[in-house]
Amino acid sequence: MSVLENWNEWKNFLGDKLNQATSAGMNNDAVNNIAYQVGDYLASKVDPKNEQERVLSDLWSVASEEEQKAIASMMVKLVQNNGSR
Repeated sequence: MSVLENWNEWKNFLGDKLNQATSAGMNNDAVNNIAYQVGDYLASKVDPKNEQERVLSDLWSVASEEEQKAIASMMVKLVQNNGSR
């Protein structure tokens, strides 16, 4: 099973990667920029595997670039608060 198929596993995976990035000294602006790039890639190249990803994909598809950056930033905050540590 892919990490993308289970929402909680996906959040934990992202939380772990976020912790690695911040431990390596990456600042919030860089993290948010990478989150935006990953979100853009996933929206254009990967079919959503669960309901939560479908909602994010649908929101991403109608959002302006500024709104997409806000979505990416909110995902970073979500995994900071809920990802595994």
